[in-house]
Amino acid sequence: MKSTIPYLAGTLLAALPVLAEESHIDPALPVYKSVSGVSGNLNSIGSDSLNNLMTLWAEGFKKAYPNVNIQIEGKGSSTAPPALIEGTAQIGPMSRPMKAEEIDAFEKKYGYKPTEVKLAIDALAVFAHKDNPIKGVSMKQVDAMFSSTRKMGGDDLTEWGQLGLEAWKGRAISLFGRNSASGTYGFFQENALAKGDFKPTVKEQPGSSAVVQGVGADLYAVGYSGIGYKTSGVRPLPLAGDDGKFYAATYDNALSGDYPLARFLMVYVNKKPGQPLDTLTLEFLKFALSKSGQEIVEKDGYYPMPAELAKEVIDSLSK
Repeated sequence: MKSTIPYLAGTLLAALPVLAEESHIDPALPVYKSVSGVSGNLNSIGSDSLNNLMTLWAEGFKKAYPNVNIQIEGKGSSTAPPALIEGTAQIGPMSRPMKAEEIDAFEKKYGYKPTEVKLAIDALAVFAHKDNPIKGVSMKQVDAMFSSTRKMGGDDLTEWGQLGLEAWKGRAISLFGRNSASGTYGFFQENALAKGDFKPTVKEQPGSSAVVQGVGADLYAVGYSGIGYKTSGVRPLPLAGDDGKFYAATYDNALSGDYPLARFLMVYVNKKPGQPLDTLTLEFLKFALSKSGQEIVEKDGYYPMPAELAKEVIDSLSK
């Protein structure tokens, strides 16, 4: 199972410069330059997974524009489309693509579709406790652990002995996940469970940090969350897709598409076709996709965008 970012594989990956091991910032990313005439209120409503990123971007942006007021609310990706439709937010962060019915509702109101803006790369991780000795799991095993329908086939996995941990035989697998308002919940359901149903035993959490905290406090737990929420108490498990090879949740594996749960983190905006975005929103997104903005992405534990793709995104918003 290849990840959802095939755009990044192949020629683009081959064309990227060789980057320093300690950083994956593309040196070709532009340096952000402030412009005149930027003021007003900017509201962001949506994904919890992007909450830290949006807050850090807002702090950096306000240094350039002290008079701009930015409000950020992160209660789940499903809250972004209604906020954009109602006009209560200019930016709707989402950790999954909009659903067809969400796009249709927006188009019914405005007569055109919302615009998707990719801002960062995530390797959605299946976290285990740091002291869990398991080497990795296949996507089929992930499905068998978390799903009651097991659409990928195989036996129901409920205890660690079934995964080869003889010393933990009979120890139940404790499951942590997000709630249904979360884009991470939806992405995981579609890509890890083949659109199947979650087991009722999954402990649903209101935020990604709560998932990671739960796993870090329970030796026999696993849970899923964006890689940016990794802590010293957990470790992301290597995952095996269709080729049977295990791939760690690294930048290179996310960029190539080999890591099965790689995804973009994005925002949606209300952009009229043939017209550039309003100056305030456009400059905020330019900052997020600049060298400074992508350094924030890396600082927050996610993976930065290649300069070529960042330029493509910004160009599409400016016309």
